[in-house]
Amino acid sequence: MNKLCSVVVISILFSIPMLLHAQSEGFILMSSTIGPIDAGIVAALENAYEKETGVRVRHVGAGTGAALKIGEQCNVDLVMVHAKALEEKFVSDGFGTGRIPLMYNDFVIVGPASDPAGIKGMKSATEALKVVAAKSAPFISRGDKSGTHVAELDLWNKAGITPSGTWYTVYEKGSEGNAPTLLFTDQKGAYTVIDRATFLTIRDKIKLAVLVEGDEALLNHISLIPVNPARCPKVYNKEVLAFVAWLTDPNKGQRIIEDFGKDTYGQPLFFPESDAYKAQRKQ
Repeated sequence: MNKLCSVVVISILFSIPMLLHAQSEGFILMSSTIGPIDAGIVAALENAYEKETGVRVRHVGAGTGAALKIGEQCNVDLVMVHAKALEEKFVSDGFGTGRIPLMYNDFVIVGPASDPAGIKGMKSATEALKVVAAKSAPFISRGDKSGTHVAELDLWNKAGITPSGTWYTVYEKGSEGNAPTLLFTDQKGAYTVIDRATFLTIRDKIKLAVLVEGDEALLNHISLIPVNPARCPKVYNKEVLAFVAWLTDPNKGQRIIEDFGKDTYGQPLFFPESDAYKAQRKQ
């Protein structure tokens, strides 16, 4: 049976509160941030888990804020997201049982290869953004409270800047994900903050270049959060915990993450980060 296509139909999900969970009978349903879906890692993990265990996992794609909202409405069993402050609030409000480290990659600042703002090679992402703002260089934001948008706003905040003006554009279709946002940025010859995995997966379709990278502030940590069965009694908690254990196992899900992308892009798109993986590496 072919995997269900990931969809971003948040308005429908919100207007029919139990639609997804009714459809999920017999398998785990996860709401996931869109970047890992677009990169292909989510499907790769789902496929491998089903092949090994016979248990199906399906996902719906949404920005982190929307993915967590779906979890709050008890429409999924598990969320995969990347915005620490939003994740902590989700757990503290009782909707999730805890944040579980899964993997990470990094954000990069991209822009035209000609780099009119002159930020190429800068070591500090915040200093680079200060230059972009000072020169009113065109910048595109997802603007949808996704993990990527939250990370971008955090960088602006650290730079002491509230971006505004004609140079700063919020992409009206930003909720569709990083890939469409990056394609739009390319069309406009602008700058943006994007995850490296998205850039690598569509680099042949764009003329933008990675200009700023390697700053610790650009790390992009992705977590799993099981939906709390005390708040949502119909979630498949036992099945979710088994899936999470598999995803975080150094010899199973973490190994797939470690190798994913090497054959196609010459480098991994994500890096394992589970506690079990880190413990094994220390031995």
